[in-house]
Amino acid sequence: MSDEVRLVVIITTQPGRGSDQLAAFEKLAPLVRAEEGCIQYDLHPVAGNPDSFVLIEKWASKATLEAHHRTAHMQEASRHNPTFRAGPSTVLLLEAAV
Repeated sequence: MSDEVRLVVIITTQPGRGSDQLAAFEKLAPLVRAEEGCIQYDLHPVAGNPDSFVLIEKWASKATLEAHHRTAHMQEASRHNPTFRAGPSTVLLLEAAV
């Protein structure tokens, strides 16, 4: 059994602010992908809706995901995101595939 943790994060920006989400992700993604335990960190725009995104994350373990949330760059992102997001993101923790 794998210790991997998989997340789907649904993000909605304020109307017309999708480009701010893309710019923030472009800056953040290399830092996150370099973290120990990061297996996948990919943002997907939702077709037909420039203000909606789905973030796919995969981490080696719960511990590496928890460490990710404590990094300086994620703390800064948490402070900056409310300036362009419509509200809190929806985080879905996935179970292992059947």
